Amino acid sequence: MPHMKSTDATRTPSPPRRPDSSPSTPPRNPEALPAVIAGVVCWIVVNANLLALAGSHLPLRASSLADPPTVAAILRTNAMYVEIFALMVVVRLLTRHRPGAELVASRAPDRQVAKRETQLVLAYGVAAMVGGYLLGRAFGWHAFGFHLDGMVIRTGQPVAPAEAVAWAAYNLVAYAVVPLAFFRRRYSAEQLNLRSGNRRGDLLVIVVVLLLESAVQLLTVTDSILGLAPRQALLGAPLTFALSFAGTVLPTMVFIFCVLTPRYLRLTGSVPATVLLGGLTYALLHFFDGWTTFASPVDALISVLYLVLFYTGPGMFKTYLTLRTANAWTHVWAYHAIAPHTLVDTPMFVRIFGIRP
Repeated sequence: MPHMKSTDATRTPSPPRRPDSSPSTPPRNPEALPAVIAGVVCWIVVNANLLALAGSHLPLRASSLADPPTVAAILRTNAMYVEIFALMVVVRLLTRHRPGAELVASRAPDRQVAKRETQLVLAYGVAAMVGGYLLGRAFGWHAFGFHLDGMVIRTGQPVAPAEAVAWAAYNLVAYAVVPLAFFRRRYSAEQLNLRSGNRRGDLLVIVVVLLLESAVQLLTVTDSILGLAPRQALLGAPLTFALSFAGTVLPTMVFIFCVLTPRYLRLTGSVPATVLLGGLTYALLHFFDGWTTFASPVDALISVLYLVLFYTGPGMFKTYLTLRTANAWTHVWAYHAIAPHTLVDTPMFVRIFGIRP
């Protein structure tokens, strides 16, 4: 029999494909370039104003910033961005075959809900910051910022053991327990980026970044755990880890990377914009850190400018880690709890609690 060709009339028409409206569709990053440009412009403006306003030395309440000239202090801070972008490249290579931002985007609520929840969380964050300021001052202590007075940036000001414990307890409750209790009733652990979808991949990222960051911290910071006696290091390291974990690491993870990061991504549709917003949020949460000064309008402006310059970069990298791994815990172990805090801040906590050699 002759072979019969099929015709369009004999074919069963396939159903029309519906446009993919799945929330797991990768973000298209329509605002990628504007976000990058905005970040560069912000960086230029911050640096230019610091150089114009600060004079010969930064007028901040920080012993580590009092001696170097303004130009040297600003250049040293900007050098940190070289390491941060290098680490971003490393993380990108390690996660190049993994879905990251796509998973984070799929876990975010719809745009209207995301907008409402973002506004609610940011307003709550401001209230928590003011509450920490008032509580610390009420007891005659330093204001409770996202860092205890003297962490990372040394101030040389005395801190009492009770102040350190109260700071950790307040931040843990205000920025971690309360937000997590609120959102955990509405969203699953996976939707809050609390569950790893690739444990082996996350472990690889954690180990590589932790080794690189630890090497940088130990090579560049003079007042580190390496300068302590063995007994001080053995007792001080777990104490530092516990207090910093409660006072700044968990609050950062829950407030920014469990709650705000997915919503920033939903609202912007842009990974660069989300990274920038995460960095700025992280920076501004340190508004009441002990080294800032508001003695005059100019001093206040300089404090905010240096705050943005110093903390936005690390906040951007923490956000990027979360987006690439879709796991808020990754930044905790790779770039926060151990390096820098345990490595850099153990000497400070040893002094606070009077741990002898």
